[in-house]
Amino acid sequence: MTSLISRRSTLLAAPALLAAPWAAAQTFPERQLTIVVPAPPGGTADISSRAISDPLGKALGQTVAVDNKGGGNGAVGAQVVLNARPDGHTLLMAYSGFHCMSPHLVKLPYDPLKDLQAIANVYSAPQVMVVRSNLGIKTVQELIAYAKKNPGKLNYGSSGNGSVQHIATELFKQITGTFITHIPYRGSGPTITDLLSSQIDLTVTTAPSLMPHIQSGRFTPLVVAGPRRLASLPNVPTGAEAGLKGYEVDAWFALYTHSQAPKAAVDRIASEVQKVMANPAFKDRATSLGAEANFIGPREMMAYAQAEYDKWGKVIKSAKITAD
Repeated sequence: MTSLISRRSTLLAAPALLAAPWAAAQTFPERQLTIVVPAPPGGTADISSRAISDPLGKALGQTVAVDNKGGGNGAVGAQVVLNARPDGHTLLMAYSGFHCMSPHLVKLPYDPLKDLQAIANVYSAPQVMVVRSNLGIKTVQELIAYAKKNPGKLNYGSSGNGSVQHIATELFKQITGTFITHIPYRGSGPTITDLLSSQIDLTVTTAPSLMPHIQSGRFTPLVVAGPRRLASLPNVPTGAEAGLKGYEVDAWFALYTHSQAPKAAVDRIASEVQKVMANPAFKDRATSLGAEANFIGPREMMAYAQAEYDKWGKVIKSAKITAD
């Protein structure tokens, strides 16, 4: 009799158990969401977050705030998310540099591939090399010639040791046989500020944070480290076109959250992000900035990040790139 009662209870409970994820998805979110940007304002991680926050908030029926927590090449912001309640309300705008490159160069207090779970990729963009226009260099060939004639005289800024900007420029140096001094910063924003004030000579980062200064004439773009030219910079050659074989460094900016966040919450956010990104206006805005609105869902993004981690580990090792 006890066995029959137990079996009957299990059968009665089954529909409720099956309905639980659906119910959770319907009630989520219960309060304001926060996208933690692990970098100061002004960089593409910040731009990506602000582009998605308002339309995502409207879709979810809750405010989506953006909170900049720069430092540690992304580690400070990631720790904020990992220390928050793992319920899907605290998100991270992860980017490829600190997620897939930094772990090969610096010791992080967490495992980005295990302790964080992907929700959706938002922006993807190749790296673009720019110099301050008052340097007088107009082409990447002129830059290479100057750097070889004056080893160590030029300096470049990056978002920190192990960042995508650091690795992209070290790869450029390795391909061209040049020596350019590295100045690490706490994000793309401060790097750009010092490039504008001629404290540094060049940087390599994604186009969205550079476009206003390229358009104003303050920065001169030299090369796009991607497989094709950018629609927003049609006269700037790719690495291959400039004779830099193998110089391709794409960056991505994706929403992540705590690995223990409920799947229903992750799937709900991913679904709404996909709808927002399907809007032609959202896509056109990304293109105008030199980026691509490239949606990748949770499972596919996790696999892609793992592949990127493996790829850049090999590049970093073969190019003998170090964290200085």
